[in-house]
Formats: sequence, C-alpha cells, structure tokens
Amino acid sequence: MNDAELGGNWNFPTSITAGAGTIDQLPDCCMQLGIRAPLLITDPGLAALPMLKKIVLRCSAADVHVGVFSDIKSNPTGQNVMEGVSAFSAGDHDGVIAFGGGSAIDASKAIALMIGQNCSLWDFEDSGGNWRRVDKAAIARIIAVPTTAGTGSEVGRGALIIDEQRQVKKIIFHPKLLPEMVILDPLLTLSLPPALTAATGMDALSHNVEALCSSVYHPMSEGIAVEGIRLVQEFLLQAVADGSNVTARMQMLVASSMGATAFQKGLGAMHALAHPLGALYDAHHGLLNAILMPYVLKANREAIAIRIARVARYMDLEESSFDGFMAWVLNLREQVGIPHALRDIGIDLQQQGLVGRMALEDPTAATNPIMFTADQYAELFARAVEGNL
Repeated sequence: MNDAELGGNWNFPTSITAGAGTIDQLPDCCMQLGIRAPLLITDPGLAALPMLKKIVLRCSAADVHVGVFSDIKSNPTGQNVMEGVSAFSAGDHDGVIAFGGGSAIDASKAIALMIGQNCSLWDFEDSGGNWRRVDKAAIARIIAVPTTAGTGSEVGRGALIIDEQRQVKKIIFHPKLLPEMVILDPLLTLSLPPALTAATGMDALSHNVEALCSSVYHPMSEGIAVEGIRLVQEFLLQAVADGSNVTARMQMLVASSMGATAFQKGLGAMHALAHPLGALYDAHHGLLNAILMPYVLKANREAIAIRIARVARYMDLEESSFDGFMAWVLNLREQVGIPHALRDIGIDLQQQGLVGRMALEDPTAATNPIMFTADQYAELFARAVEGNL
C-alpha cells in the first residue's frame, strides 16, 4: 500500500458491560433505552434452559415484560427473520434482546431491521449503497447478550442470513444494526460444551487473524487484532479444558468482541469460502473457519508473512516467523479437536466449481490480501477438502 492509499472511515463499538453476573443489569439496560416490552430472540436450545426463564422472570419483576421467539436455525434464513418480524408485531413489542450465539444475534438484528421496512430483506444486502434504502427510524432498538465466544456479532453492524431460494449466505448491513448495549457475562457461557467452545473460539481467532492480514488500512483495528490473537492463545485451551473457568470464559468473550471490532478492517478467503459452505452444507461457521485457517494462511503467505511474524513475536512463540505461527495454529487445532480436512465433516468436491465462484463473489473476498480467481478458490477449497496442506 502506498501513501496515497492511506485513509478510511473508521467506527468503533458500542456501550459494553462486562463481567460475571452482569446479566442482572438487563432490566436496567432495557429501561435506559425506553424498552418495556422487548422480544427476546434466541435459539431453541437456549429457550428451553432454566437460565432463560430466570432472566425473563427477573425482567418481569422490574416491570419489563419479555416475549420469547426461538424459531431460529443454526444458519438463520430469511424465513426465520420474517417469522420473527411477525412475532414482534403480534406481541406489540418495542425492542429486541438478541440472546445467544452468532446465529441468534444475526437473526435478531435482521428482525429489528425489518420491523418497519417496505422492501425485501435482500434489498439491504451489503453492496454499494443498499443500506441507504433503510428507513432507519423504523429499526427496533437492540440489546445484545452473547452466550458463545466466537462471532462477535454483538459489536457488528451486519447480519449473516441465508437466502434459501438462491442457496447463498448474504450480509445484511446497516450502521444502526450495531446493538446500543451489550452485556458480556461469562457465567452465561459456562454450559457451552467443549466442541462448541473450540469451534467458536477458533472463529474468534479467524476474525482477528483475517483482520490483521486484510488489505485495508486501519492501524487501530490491526492493534486490536494482535491482542485478540494473544487472548485466544492464552485462554482458549483453558476454556475448552475447563468450561467452569470464569476467567478464561471472560477473556474469550472479550477476544470474540475484539475480533468483530477488528474486522471493520475486512476479512478474507477463510470467510469467502466459509460463507458459501455454510449455505450449501449447513455446516457450523466457526468450525468451517477453523478447518480452513491453515490452508488460507498458506495460500496468502507471500502477502502476510511480515505481519504474521510480527504477531508471532508479540505472542512470544519459540519461532517468531510465519512457520512458527502456522505450527502454533496446527497444534492448537489438534489440541481442541478441530478436524484437519473438510471431508471429515462430510463436505466433498461435488460442488467445487460452484464453491469457487461463490467465494469470489462473497464480499469478504474483496479484502483478502491476494485477489484469487474463482479457479484459485476452487483449488484452495479442494486442498481443504482433501487435507492437502
């Protein structure tokens, strides 16, 4: 990048309350935003837990009357969103509590967006100036409470939603989709099983790594990404080994929010491939990024080696180089139980060409440090399927 290219539009996150037990402040957060009848949007698994019932009762005691909508898939669809809009209207709600992992939070943000719009959800895809079509005054107010440490969707301005007709995962964007308040309470993540702790933690790592390597000029995001990587280095293994470790859970929540803050700087080929694979195979997004990570790092090596060596020194790796960082990634994946190849989770090469074309068209491909062609994405995908690093 030359000096003439230095510049950009930078935005940073919202009001965040962090710490064990901070979920108790949810009624106060609602009242601060003038919300008295929120729709809490979550996934079916969380909706059935006693934890959620306690939260609803605590809000009710504070005269904040919560409805619950949980018909959300692990990769949320446009239909999920519109059913949520119907539930919001039928319950005469006045705000949204996004409660859960990235899927629930993404769906929540899309539902909040669509409450008062006259256009299709897909008219607000993150392309060009589509976001300017939104009637921003009609967007419902959002409070986000993540229960996994991975996507960082609680500090993002977009929502990943599957267009079922086209079998493609689309980014729906508007600046007001950034939740106005966020609660990071590690106690809500203690029951997350080791496999999901690993997959979501590796997702947080992928966000920080890809933001670091992105071609966009954003030094503040780059600094956040470096520390986010170090937090994953120190605390992911602890969180996987002992889910009751509140300190590790807290630090992973922070690393997750940092990753999503940092990727204002852009993402890259991991996500350009993970998005179509999530749409085509309904696979877990964080797990896809975790498997794809070393293949994409190797493909980008020529453009990222200096930055990766810099973060390796900050992490105090024994070998402070690209190779040392790659060895750390491979070892970390193995220790937390991430498969080495996409074929290990049932993905084959039957749609190789389609995956390559969809990856090229994904918005995140635009900020990969190397501009790959559709054929190159298809070849990268094949390597990840076959485990050919």
